[in-house]
This record gives sequence, C-alpha cells and structure tokens, in this order.
Amino acid sequence: MVLIHGVGLNQHMWGGQVVGLAGHFQVITYDMLGHGDSALPPPDASLETYAAQLQELLDHLSIERAAVVGFSMGGLVARAFALEFPERLRAMVVLNSVFDRSPEQRAGVVARTQQVAEFGPDANVEAALARWFSLEYQAASAAQIQAIRQVLSGNHPQGYLTTYALFATQDMYRADELGGITAPTLVATGELDPGSTPEMARQLAARIPGAQVQILEEQRHMMAVESPRLVNQMLLPFLANANRLEHQAKGNVA
Repeated sequence: MVLIHGVGLNQHMWGGQVVGLAGHFQVITYDMLGHGDSALPPPDASLETYAAQLQELLDHLSIERAAVVGFSMGGLVARAFALEFPERLRAMVVLNSVFDRSPEQRAGVVARTQQVAEFGPDANVEAALARWFSLEYQAASAAQIQAIRQVLSGNHPQGYLTTYALFATQDMYRADELGGITAPTLVATGELDPGSTPEMARQLAARIPGAQVQILEEQRHMMAVESPRLVNQMLLPFLANANRLEHQAKGNVA
C-alpha cells in the first residue's frame, strides 16, 4: 500500500500508519512533488503530473499494483491515479479530501491561495493548524504541532504554491469519469472536518460504483495523525477485504 500525504506536509505524517499497518502490508510512503526530498513540479503541473510520479515510483520498485491511500491533496492525486492508471490500482482510500466545494468554500480556499502567492508558505500556517487539530490535541501534543508547523513553513515557495493551487481548484477533477473507477474504494473523513466535510465524502462516494463511506465521530482534518489507531482500525478490514476480493477474482479467472 502507498500513502500520499497532503499539501505542505511530507511522508513523515504517516508514522502512526506505518507502525500500525506494517505488520499486515508492505507500506510505502513518499514525498509528493514540491515537498520533502522530491523534485519541484513544473509551473504548469497538473494532477496527472502528480499521478505520473506515483506510477514512476511503482515502476522503480517493480510493483505491478498497489492499494493507494491519499490524504487531502493526496486524495486528489489518488483519484487522478485511479483514472490515469487503473490497471495499477488494487484499491483506493480517499481520506479527508475535497469534492464539489460550495461557492463559499471555494472563495475561502482561493483567498488562501492568494495569500500563499503573496506571502509564501508561512501565510496561513496558524489558521491551518487550528482547522486541522482539536484543541485537546494541540494542548497535549505541543512538540508534534511545532514539528508540523516547521514542515509547513519550510516548504519551497514555488513547490508549495503550485501544489496548493491545484488543491484549491481541482476538487471536481474529471468528476464525470469517476463512475469508471472499478477498484474497491473507501471515502472517509472526520465528523468535524470543516474543509473536507462529511457531505463531500458522501457526494464523492456516490460517484464511484460500490464506494464505501465512513465518517469518524469527533475527528477533525488530521485524524490520521491525531487518531492513528482509529484510522488504522478503519483501513485494515477494508484493505484486507479488497485483497480477498482480488484473490477470488484471480481464482475465478484461473
């Protein structure tokens, strides 16, 4: 399984999933274009550019098919990968991602993009952390919050802006083609996630045949970091069932 982080973050956000899932799967994390140790995206990058990076990673590792778990912006990349390279997708999980923003939600994220363009990655870090985490977690995990603050602030300005602009504008990316996705799909978010709302999750899942929806009670945007055990308990049975269905299909073909 491959885990794709969100905009402004890096592969290290998945520490709780790596620990919790490595006994069951070969878990792969990587830095998205413009983040961490990966190359900068070209100025005209599209979601297909980011999906191609994942394909190149799988080719490099000689992995034919993988389950892909995408968080937030990573969920958009997972969707693009599912449409661009369906033969490489074993299953898809879209966590805390966006779909069909309202005019008010769209205006808000476009305004944040303009702030990033003018002031750089530092522009809206504190507001983001306030949206992403519960007050209780912020108070109890100050060191973790500070580490994420430093990651966000330390992003390359062009890489961050290019990625953020896609995140802000591509929530309806190839929406009319989502009905062609055949891989088992789970769409999940937190009950209290203000930017990737439960209604978005339900609407996205309704476009993908057979997709499941899970709304985790009392969870906010960064539930994979704040509540990794809860998220892992959701992921494990879904991914195990997807593997079982694939093995059954191979047996029927044989």
